[in-house]
Amino acid sequence: MSFPTTLYGYISRQFLVWFTGTFVMIVLLIFVGNLIELLRRGSSHPEIGMGLLIKMAALQLPYTAQQVTPFAVLFGSIFALSRMTRSQELIVARAAGVSVWQFLTPSITIAFLIGAVGVMLFNPLASSMQATFKQMEARLLKGQADSLLLSPSGLWLRQSDSTGTQAVIHAQHLNPNDMTADGVTLYFFRDGDRMLRRIDGKSAVLDDGHWQVTDAWEWRPERKPESQHLAQVTVATNLTPRKIEDSFATPDTMSFWALPGFIDLLEKSGFSAQRHKLYLYSLLARPFLLCAMVLIAAIFSLRMQRRGGTTTMVVGGVAAGFLLYFLTDVVFALGLSSTIPVALAAWTPFGISTLLGVTLLLHLEDG
Repeated sequence: MSFPTTLYGYISRQFLVWFTGTFVMIVLLIFVGNLIELLRRGSSHPEIGMGLLIKMAALQLPYTAQQVTPFAVLFGSIFALSRMTRSQELIVARAAGVSVWQFLTPSITIAFLIGAVGVMLFNPLASSMQATFKQMEARLLKGQADSLLLSPSGLWLRQSDSTGTQAVIHAQHLNPNDMTADGVTLYFFRDGDRMLRRIDGKSAVLDDGHWQVTDAWEWRPERKPESQHLAQVTVATNLTPRKIEDSFATPDTMSFWALPGFIDLLEKSGFSAQRHKLYLYSLLARPFLLCAMVLIAAIFSLRMQRRGGTTTMVVGGVAAGFLLYFLTDVVFALGLSSTIPVALAAWTPFGISTLLGVTLLLHLEDG
């Protein structure tokens, strides 16, 4: 039989209403929790006002909302399907010859569209706001001034010291194995834009607490002649190999569209791109994961009247959410450690959720 259009529209509206309500409630709770945490952290910084902390919590909210979407789909689907089960609407639909797979199709379709739109359109906004939040967090709450930028023109580092001197370091290439930089230029500034000196070196090695620059030319504005050749120059630094690698733009601050290019740039520069690959694959899998959440929700809501009612529905949904969260953390950790391929780690939550949902629904409805 052809799918009834009127029923399709009705189920779609029910799913959207319950998903939207659940999503808004979860996001508001998380916003309050994030704000309380920022207030706690900001209590030791009297110069940070309440308005600035609220702004930081708001900047963090889109990325958090993106992360909780699967759980909003799960609980929204449970509430929508259980309401239609209690009101006998789905029983009437079954009596009219509509199978469980047919009346789940609207919710699955909308869940997929929510995931696709979220990844392609909402993710760039969320990543941009998350990047702004992390910059404010580092500057205001952590007091960090060091930064790093990897671009096609090479590697750019910035460091500062206790005297207020800022150093900008550019390297055409950096070998992460021995921390040797080729084609190095160091610029030293004070008072924002007053240049103190410049050093151009053939290479530099990051050692314990300093850069060792070889075959260098040093330029100082107050010296005549301004340029002087030096066989070696030692420049103090608080950077470490781990700090440099950790300073790369984290995956959550990069949009879905920018990730492939940055991953390619990381690999060409010799750095590990495991975190960024895992995040990219998890974004690709998200629309399908949302579809799997609808299947999981159906297990706990379609037969709730015969299997324990509301208590079973709530407990089962919460347990499924925690298991999904735990499973995702475990397989992502395995992917980051290269124990399993990152693509497999990213798609595993969707695969297991789908297999579990389809198997149990076949057993409960068609078995």
